[in-house]
Amino acid sequence: MAARLQTATIFALYQLTLLAGIVLLPVAMVTERFGLRLPVDRAVDGLNRAYEQAQE
Repeated sequence: MAARLQTATIFALYQLTLLAGIVLLPVAMVTERFGLRLPVDRAVDGLNRAYEQAQE
């Protein structure tokens, strides 16, 4: 039961991170022009790996 709850929580966080990445895309494009980069891709990759490990 706890493992299913953990998997569901990680999946929800992963989906929210994807949504945040989509919403922040215009901001990321503007900040990249000034030489700044938002680390959304690292957050998505990290949660993706955590979700895959939780499914095993």
